[in-house]
Amino acid sequence: RMFHDDELEESEKFYVGQPRVLLLIYALYNTLVARSEMVCYFVIILNHMISASMITLVLPILIFLWAMLSVPRPSKRFWMTAIVYTEVAIVIKYFFQFGFFPWNKHVDYTKDKPYHPPNIIGIEKKEGYVHYDLVQLLALFFHRSILKCHGLWDEDEKGDSSSNKEDTDDELSLTGGRRDSSASLKSVSLAASVESIHVHFPEQQTAIRRKSSSSISQLSHRSSFSSHRSKRDIFKNINHSTLSLYFLQYKLCVIKSHCGLYCFRTLQVYVPIRQFFYNLIHPDYSAVTDVYVLMFLADTVDFIIIVFGFWAFGKHSAAADITSSLSEDQVPEAFLVMVLIQFGTMVVDRALYLKKTVMGKVIFQVILVFGIHFWMFFILPGVTERKFSQNTVAQLWYFVKCVYFGLSAYQIRCGYPTRVLGNFLTKSYNYVNLFLFQGFRLVPFLTELRAVMDWVWTDTTLSLSSWICVEDIYAHIFILKCWRESEKRYPQPRGQKKKKVVKYGMGGMIIVLLICIVWFPLLFMSLIKSVAGITNKPLDVSITITLGGYQPIFTMSAQQSQLEDFNQTRFNMLLAGYRGNTAALQFLEGYGKEDITLADLEGNSNSLWTISPPSREKMIQGLLDFSSEFTVVLSWTIQRTLGEVYPYYIKAPSDSLAKPIKQLLKDCKWKNITVSLVKNVSGEGVREWWVLNQLGKTFKTSGDSLELIIFSDKVSPPSLGFLAGYGIMGLYASVVLVIGKFVREFFSGISHSIMFEELPNVDRILKLCTDIFLVRETGELELEEDLYAKLIFLYRSPETMIKWTREK
Repeated sequence: RMFHDDELEESEKFYVGQPRVLLLIYALYNTLVARSEMVCYFVIILNHMISASMITLVLPILIFLWAMLSVPRPSKRFWMTAIVYTEVAIVIKYFFQFGFFPWNKHVDYTKDKPYHPPNIIGIEKKEGYVHYDLVQLLALFFHRSILKCHGLWDEDEKGDSSSNKEDTDDELSLTGGRRDSSASLKSVSLAASVESIHVHFPEQQTAIRRKSSSSISQLSHRSSFSSHRSKRDIFKNINHSTLSLYFLQYKLCVIKSHCGLYCFRTLQVYVPIRQFFYNLIHPDYSAVTDVYVLMFLADTVDFIIIVFGFWAFGKHSAAADITSSLSEDQVPEAFLVMVLIQFGTMVVDRALYLKKTVMGKVIFQVILVFGIHFWMFFILPGVTERKFSQNTVAQLWYFVKCVYFGLSAYQIRCGYPTRVLGNFLTKSYNYVNLFLFQGFRLVPFLTELRAVMDWVWTDTTLSLSSWICVEDIYAHIFILKCWRESEKRYPQPRGQKKKKVVKYGMGGMIIVLLICIVWFPLLFMSLIKSVAGITNKPLDVSITITLGGYQPIFTMSAQQSQLEDFNQTRFNMLLAGYRGNTAALQFLEGYGKEDITLADLEGNSNSLWTISPPSREKMIQGLLDFSSEFTVVLSWTIQRTLGEVYPYYIKAPSDSLAKPIKQLLKDCKWKNITVSLVKNVSGEGVREWWVLNQLGKTFKTSGDSLELIIFSDKVSPPSLGFLAGYGIMGLYASVVLVIGKFVREFFSGISHSIMFEELPNVDRILKLCTDIFLVRETGELELEEDLYAKLIFLYRSPETMIKWTREK
């Protein structure tokens, strides 16, 4: 061994011999130490999500627009700003907790108001007002201690002090590239004359800014300066015209003495910010990376949160859900706006990724950070009429969006990849990539939208149809490549029959799937009402009787207490009455006692019989004519037995049309009722109304009344009502026929695609597609046309295809 230490050896043995739980704790602590800055970011964002005030809003914005964009890591100035700002916020919150402030006297009344000024600012009086701020301060001090242990806390100051001792003014600007520009601007003397003004502006020192932490800790500052001294002349001329313009503008500002101070302060703020973003957009070198897939996944998660929790972004309605709204053919405005905004940002992000423009991504990042924070914490609480801290769905959406902001900052800091070749799912040839890629292609319009966007924002000479042709060939060849690789990994010996595990596993699964598809509507309609069905009892039962088209003679309704549920005794009596009647018992098997309702209707009509005298005379004449359809006999009381007109058993299906139950009518005959006209003569005049009475009532015999037994069909649950509402035929048309079409395409037409499916080796075709992508990215557009023509010729010539795809 080159190096051996007994104490280190014993320490390592002691560490390995510890319990697994303790080793896990050590590993978690080391992970915490290695990513202590991420812990600080997480605590700051969590504090802002819970507090949701202007005081806590500053640090999250600084994280996404300063800390995460700094190379190679956030500077000491940022961490000092975060620590001091947190301490000041704690003091301010503590100061405004005293009860003598006017807004602290009615805390219970104003604590839930989103636009109450103390709530917006973050100085309201509440329990635990400073807990998360203290945790945030603790995390910041923990990270500060980690940086101090590794010698990274005073890194900037050491670089500046060594430069001041050894360099001239120009050398100072070289080695002090990490310093803020405001320090050099402070050397300006505003009282000096115009000719004697001397301004130090920072130069574009991206090379020093890109130093890694390991090289800084190992090399001395003198050697660092000597390594960059040879580049001094190059760096001096990088932005000479821009610096001269600043110098001339500053002279003009000083001439105007009353504006000189303001211009000086403006430059103090503007120049460092401008220098920061300039170095970010024009790096000396960059570690190119590609995190677009992770950003896309974060946006997809936010899209799902919007779909299933859209009510949290509109008017406050905790009971709303997207399925019920869409089943009623209603598109909520909040849902529409959020979906369009989220989808629009995804399209813009894809365009920036394809154009590989870091400047556009920086501008988009700044706009998105300010826009989303302004909307989430100032506009959304007013729309939903509740504070952001009380909106769980909005908090979850914001946290995922913060993950997206972090990934975007990392992408900006590292730079876009120079070449974007194919789909990210086609990097490996295994079953996981195969099924994920096929699932990606099954999403409606996603493949088409991606292809069109790639064609719009990629330099190419191909037409849109040719572009789509190449994409389709590439996708097809990739799928074949995955199958060929799987055949190589799991070879099948020649002459050996398929194993039963494969046959019954794959074949049995397909058989069960096809059977389920064919009989799904019947199974669904049967189970949805028998197992998961909900009893739909009537709320009102009305009877109206009209003779010959004249004024109704009887109107009555039964409600509330007049509608009685069937108990077990009555249900047994009903079954006993139809013993031996097969049709009736078969009908009653589908119902339980909870599905039957007994309606007791009062025999006296609830309305007076207001018929005009001429109509009354015509009705009497019709009743007197025994050859007409009136089958009543007229008497003084006009009393007549109406034969077999009352149904007695009514079926209330899921639709609005109620029908009589013929299976329960003995000898298929309806019940008889009596109709009587009652006349009341008083001082107010003559009043008449009709009285009906049912003959042969089953459960009630006293008084003039009508009995009506209602069988209520179970209805599907509200969440599945929109699907069950189409009925069995609708489900067959929409499910079985549509799915059957895709299944038929899988089993038919195979003979026409044999020349394109049965390719033993697709490596050459796959390489040809990859070459088209590569020359497109490198700008060789003429070569792109030649390779595309070669690909088309290959598919037009079966003989050439056979030569290209034979095994090597």
